[in-house]
Amino acid sequence: MQYSNIVHGKFIERPNRFIALAQVDGNIEKVHVKNTGRCRELLIPGTDIFLEKHNNPTRKTKYSLIAVKKGSRLINMDSQIPNGVVTEYLRAGGIFGQQAAENMEIIREKTYGDSRFDIYVNLNGKDIWIEVKGVTLEEDGIARFPDAPTQRGIKHLHGLMEAAANGCEAYMVFVIQMKGVRWFEPNDGTHPEFGQALREAQAAGVHVLAFDCNVQEDSISIREPVEVRLSTSSFKTNVR
Repeated sequence: MQYSNIVHGKFIERPNRFIALAQVDGNIEKVHVKNTGRCRELLIPGTDIFLEKHNNPTRKTKYSLIAVKKGSRLINMDSQIPNGVVTEYLRAGGIFGQQAAENMEIIREKTYGDSRFDIYVNLNGKDIWIEVKGVTLEEDGIARFPDAPTQRGIKHLHGLMEAAANGCEAYMVFVIQMKGVRWFEPNDGTHPEFGQALREAQAAGVHVLAFDCNVQEDSISIREPVEVRLSTSSFKTNVR
């Protein structure tokens, strides 16, 4: 996935979930934050950030926060981009293979039961439901989700379990919006209920996958599978 009109800035502060103040070309600008997570370990005053400049004069903010430097690591913070990244990966033959990619139908944002999932795939008549979660929290090379409690995330897991029980294929895909983490695990310290629901979903037949990404100031794409650890015994990402 590609961005345009990327400029460099310095983070100042975040007055609320949706707005940050940044120094850009010597000016203090209001910036749209496309991630409502806490991101406290990322948004530190003085941190280098990368912004997409918009040319729409009717926008309240002319910049959107896309990426941030954390030490030597560049992390994409755009919570709206992981769905597109996974869609792009599927069309390139990821997860199901190149032959399947040529024959699949992909629909974004489709409802199943009481849940609206990020991606629906029809592959030779097989219904496949995919929920995508972006991951920006990293500690000592370990990626974790969520960074704040998410009842919505638990609801999606229950919906995926229902789909699996009814004969569909169901996937929870974690897009780690950075490169080179050691493994992925649920953030039990912040939201143990989500971790428990994720383990129950995996036991019920939901595929739990994680991928890291190649992240540039103006682009992001899936790089390779990352090990998923849901308990003391880990298992590898299961990719066809």
